[in-house]
Amino acid sequence: MKCIARMFAVILCGCMLCVSVHGSGPDMPQDRDVMTAAEVHDEPPTVSAKAVILTDADGSVLWAHNADSRLPMASTTKIMTALTVLAGGMDLDAPVTIPAEAVGVEGSSVYLYEGEQLTARQLFDAVLMESANDAATALAIAYAGSTEAFADRMNAQAAAMGLCGTHFVNPHGLDDAQHYTTARELAAIARAAMEYDVFAETAATYKKEIPLKGGEGVRLLINHNKLLKTLDGCIGIKTGFTKTSGRCLVSACERDGVRLYCVTLNAPDDWADHRALYDWGFAQVECVTLTEDGALTASLPVVGGALPDGTCPEDGITQTVSVKNSGQKTVILSRGHAPIDMELRLPHFLYAPVQAGTQIGAAVYTCGDEILCEVPLYACETVPCYETPTILERIARWFSRIFSGKNE
Repeated sequence: MKCIARMFAVILCGCMLCVSVHGSGPDMPQDRDVMTAAEVHDEPPTVSAKAVILTDADGSVLWAHNADSRLPMASTTKIMTALTVLAGGMDLDAPVTIPAEAVGVEGSSVYLYEGEQLTARQLFDAVLMESANDAATALAIAYAGSTEAFADRMNAQAAAMGLCGTHFVNPHGLDDAQHYTTARELAAIARAAMEYDVFAETAATYKKEIPLKGGEGVRLLINHNKLLKTLDGCIGIKTGFTKTSGRCLVSACERDGVRLYCVTLNAPDDWADHRALYDWGFAQVECVTLTEDGALTASLPVVGGALPDGTCPEDGITQTVSVKNSGQKTVILSRGHAPIDMELRLPHFLYAPVQAGTQIGAAVYTCGDEILCEVPLYACETVPCYETPTILERIARWFSRIFSGKNE
């Protein structure tokens, strides 16, 4: 009864046990949709592109021009070709026998032979690195049975992503009036594709070999994206060109913990456009560490928790649970952003049982009026409920105390 009374006393005075903390963090970043506003100290560069967009890894737009205009995108189509087979779970180790329809396709090619066998991964590499239209055709047929059926899969993937300004009629990007996208939506496709390790690895690879006609020789794949060799931090992604579309380029670049994506459509001087946009973009934003792994900690009393031997604590609450965050958290912010504040949002106390690994609260980071992110805080220990012992258990404990000299 004394234990129960103590527990009620704790509950009544719980309002006095405050663990919420407000504080300013370091110049700090997150996963967000809109970048925190800040003063932009210089204008974006003049570019040759008809349509352009520059975003961060979460899709926040640093700068855009005609980003929603529907335009042809040539071989940057193949980003969606790759994303479609990856999202659909195609086995890239599976053998593919080259069909007649994939031989002699117009445009860039690795000169496939009817009946030769390659793996889906080898065709995948040829699609992204050599921009091979014949490899894209073979991959599409292997996955969906025909290029028309594959285009339907591409459009379904676009619809699932909420893209309304994009439509595909083929897997390679050869000109068609009904084959188009926008710079904004192509950037979204690129970001989604880069979430797959195999895509990111291939898009960043400059040189690779695949077999030629059953091992008679090798095909040397050379990535068409020369920014991989000439732009600091470039990690991909895909080039494209037809006379109708003009030069099209999708790229990604990382510097000092910040990843940016750039898309230009119909850009006569696309290499220079991307270099200038990245130099400008990286000058506008920075990566800020909000917290390191386990750096946010607190200790909370537990009401009704049992001690390790199953007994009730003398004061009813001496059992405590520590909580902390898991993993580092960073966000991308504009340089010159407002001060960052942090608030620990935790209950005053916990009721048993408490299971280790359960989320107990969160650290909320704000910049000005904007919530940057919430970092979950998890219990580090397990505390079971105290259960009132039966008469036999009480007798056993009484005898135990007598023989151990602990009887009062």
